[in-house]
Amino acid sequence: MDEHKIRELLAEVQSGRVDVEQALGRLRALPYDDLGDFARLDVHRGLRQGLPETVFCETKTPEQAAAILARLWQHHDRVLGTRVPPEMAAFIQAQLPEARYDATSRLIVLERTARAPLPDGAPYAMVVCGGTSDLPVAEEAAQTLEFLGHRVERAYDVGVAGLHRLLGELNRLQAASVVIAVAGMEGALASVVAGLVSSPVVAVPTSVGYGANFHGLAPLLTMLNSCASGVAVVNIDNGYGAAVFAHFVLRRL
Repeated sequence: MDEHKIRELLAEVQSGRVDVEQALGRLRALPYDDLGDFARLDVHRGLRQGLPETVFCETKTPEQAAAILARLWQHHDRVLGTRVPPEMAAFIQAQLPEARYDATSRLIVLERTARAPLPDGAPYAMVVCGGTSDLPVAEEAAQTLEFLGHRVERAYDVGVAGLHRLLGELNRLQAASVVIAVAGMEGALASVVAGLVSSPVVAVPTSVGYGANFHGLAPLLTMLNSCASGVAVVNIDNGYGAAVFAHFVLRRL
């Protein structure tokens, strides 16, 4: 239950359309809703933080993920699941036909109402990535931000091995309110971007790379040791976490 739904409920009580006991019944689910013996859903999170609980699906069973998404769907108009394998997505969509799945980002979305398009002049986040192999993480970040209601610009395959590709996007980069830089291999992209812009840069190391990449540890350390100022670093492959950080930045604008 988010702030909008709380306001609606209070207005219904004020007008007499809902009595106090009915309102109490609807509020008893706060701050969490038990779901069998495997989940306690934080349905109060949208009211506290401004965004509802997101479901990390990867290590759950298809039945657990579908049940959690369905219950959150009862509480919220918009629900997001991350790291959804294709076979799990097919199971969820059989249970919840309204669910939309994107195979690149591995996000699954339920929403009752589409958001109005944002004006061209709205503040935006720019998501950049080093190579095509980084697309799943970059799209997780970009599509999560779009789910949260923000304008997103993209520039992909602009890694430092061909720096002119990134410099060709300089105008859009410098106009962005926040930049998410996604890179594997040695992870130098975030430092280069942060040296070109005045906005906050969120660095996302990916597990893309050969053996000494250590499944993302090498770019993680590069980004943590960036010589450029204003770089925040999230965990390996954590496009969702980067998007939430950028959301908090954009929300203040």
